[in-house]
Amino acid sequence: MTENVLQPTGDQVRAFRDRATGEPISMLNLLRFKPKAVYEDGRESDLSGEEAYQLYGEAFNEIMGPKGARVIYSGEVRGFLIGEGEGAWDAVAVIEYPSTQVMLDMFRNEEYQKAQQHRAAGLVGQMLVECGAGFSFG
Repeated sequence: MTENVLQPTGDQVRAFRDRATGEPISMLNLLRFKPKAVYEDGRESDLSGEEAYQLYGEAFNEIMGPKGARVIYSGEVRGFLIGEGEGAWDAVAVIEYPSTQVMLDMFRNEEYQKAQQHRAAGLVGQMLVECGAGFSFG
């Protein structure tokens, strides 16, 4: 079973922290957008969920780029070739962080917290999968 949500649980954050190796990590983002952006403060918006999320993405790059985070790939989900779950996600992104700590520090960054309004307005939810070294394809 999969479930798109907006925020990690406390147990998930603690487990994430406890897995830290000091090495770079990549986060696989599986994203599901709202048809229309809905802001928590009730403001009117003509933005789609995807457009609101793109505002978040722009802010993310400005805030986290100087800290070494970078988008490795982003694109739309077109369909499944293997497995089931059509329609569960609209887009995917792979983001590399220099370390777990850089990502944990991001959550406490005031500018990042301000940008979260666009993320929350745009997403139904997401799945975020931590990926690290340990598997070689080939």
